[in-house]
Amino acid sequence: MTIIMVAGPLLAIALVVGLIVSIFQATTQIQEQTLAFIPKIVAVLFALILFGPWMLSKMLTFTETIFANLNHFIG
Repeated sequence: MTIIMVAGPLLAIALVVGLIVSIFQATTQIQEQTLAFIPKIVAVLFALILFGPWMLSKMLTFTETIFANLNHFIG
């Protein structure tokens, strides 16, 4: 569940930007391959800057919980 929460926003943004670029390419009939990748990379970079602290806190909380309950998993 934590992986879905952490990776979800980045994947959703990449999906939306890819869909918009694909619609733009289909409308204008521009078939440049690099046109699809550059906007997605930039959007994911900005999403990482925006969601990065939240993602890091979620991962740290998950890791602390795992280490705190390690005796339950090994035993």
